[in-house]
Amino acid sequence: MKRVRWQIIFATSLISAAVIVYILQIFIFHRIEDTGFYLFQDLAFVFISVLLVTLVIDQLLRTRDKREMMSKLNMVIGVFFSEVGTKLLKDFFWFDAHFQDMRKRMLISDKWMDRDFTTARKAIKSYESGMNSRSGDLEHLSNFLFENRNMMLRLLENPNLLEHEGFTDMLRAVFHLAEELASRKNLVNLSGEDHDHISKDIKRAYIMLMLEWLEYNRHLKHEYPYLYSLAVRMNPFDPDAKAEIK
Repeated sequence: MKRVRWQIIFATSLISAAVIVYILQIFIFHRIEDTGFYLFQDLAFVFISVLLVTLVIDQLLRTRDKREMMSKLNMVIGVFFSEVGTKLLKDFFWFDAHFQDMRKRMLISDKWMDRDFTTARKAIKSYESGMNSRSGDLEHLSNFLFENRNMMLRLLENPNLLEHEGFTDMLRAVFHLAEELASRKNLVNLSGEDHDHISKDIKRAYIMLMLEWLEYNRHLKHEYPYLYSLAVRMNPFDPDAKAEIK
């Protein structure tokens, strides 16, 4: 209530000051017609000012704020891939019978340009993975997801992550897979139907995780070349990856 009262007093003071100035202008120069002309001219420009502020400047500020927020979110995403994402990708590889086909497309390098990332992204979206839950160790995958559950939950609790729909959807897909695995008492002797269902869940999380990994590395290449250099050397898709510089 006090804040509203202060605003009313402030607005009244400004209007009163404007009226006083106009009265003084008429009293000193005795040119009522000119005062009225410029008053309406200034009033007309108010609408243009509102247009510039609301549509142009406001949009520029929103774009800048969103860019800054995405930069901060990418720091959080980087922690995810350092602690969970990269290891999870490697676990998923065991279930993908066509992994070698995708591996060749994901060997990022210092020479990659935006068009290379875009091409790889299209390849992921159209990728027909040979995902088979029988091919890997489901118990190991379930334990890994359970061990990192709290860390991923903390990420989901970050309200700013809602601005990054792709990453949030990926986390939901990973959580769903974790719940599917944890809900089964025995992951060794699953029925064929269960294997088929879990294969689809792994594929969904796998595709989304690859997309987010690719976009995160695109961000690193533009903003943090030294981090991108390490990401290239530690690429999970490269069987010969190592931190040491060749």
